[in-house]
Amino acid sequence: MSEENRPTKRSKHSGHYRPGKNRPDNRAPRHSGPHSPGDRSPDQLWIYGIHAVAAVLANPRRKVLRLLVTLNAAQRLRDDGATLPDELEDITPHDLDKLLGSEAVHQGAAVQVAPLEPLSLDSLEHARLIVVLDQVTDPHNVGAILRSAVAFGAEALVTTGRHAPAETGVLAKAASGALESITMVEVPNLARALTELGELGFTRIGLDSEGTAVLEDSMGGDKIALVLGAEGKGLRRLSRDKCDVVARLDMPGPIKSLNVSNAAVLSLYLARRHLG
Repeated sequence: MSEENRPTKRSKHSGHYRPGKNRPDNRAPRHSGPHSPGDRSPDQLWIYGIHAVAAVLANPRRKVLRLLVTLNAAQRLRDDGATLPDELEDITPHDLDKLLGSEAVHQGAAVQVAPLEPLSLDSLEHARLIVVLDQVTDPHNVGAILRSAVAFGAEALVTTGRHAPAETGVLAKAASGALESITMVEVPNLARALTELGELGFTRIGLDSEGTAVLEDSMGGDKIALVLGAEGKGLRRLSRDKCDVVARLDMPGPIKSLNVSNAAVLSLYLARRHLG
């Protein structure tokens, strides 16, 4: 049996588990959050996984409501430099499975938080590289895009309030902490937002497998906004019309398009290389 799945005990003063001390009847922790990692209430959500939880604890903008970690996960978080309270709730991996759902890869750590408040487009005045999502709804894809965006130094991710994934545990886990390291901007109308981004000096580059230009040759200006469309549907017409250029990634093989998160990686690399 691995240490993560081994029953643990914590004393009151040392920070070690003591079954029955914090919960006299030994029941699983109260379910004050969603029972599915893909759901959330409007004012709270669960974020889980060692990297995601460590990033939350390091983010001063986050309001932490509740922290649940196993003994082994607590040690891993401390080894990564996280500051934890001296006393933690009595929790086991099985408790977290019941709270988050059996599909959640929580690694023994979960934190209940208030969602981050999205910022306005005005906050991007000094940004040089941003990603704009046109109805990309899969939280795994958005999480992967967030992770790549942070890796390549993008300052923000712009989405619409509708037809975009809510901030959820699934998204945060896929982002592996990146959700805490990038500005999230939510807009009511993407076409109007793209117009405003142009006024802020961004070269708006849309990605489409049938684009008329080659992406490598389309990088220009001192500020770039990469605009990515939804799986299958791609960019909507209004979004395409608001872009300065609609470009394609030249694929020499028989498959001419990539998953949106993979396309994001390549376009971010090219944009960062251009911006220096």
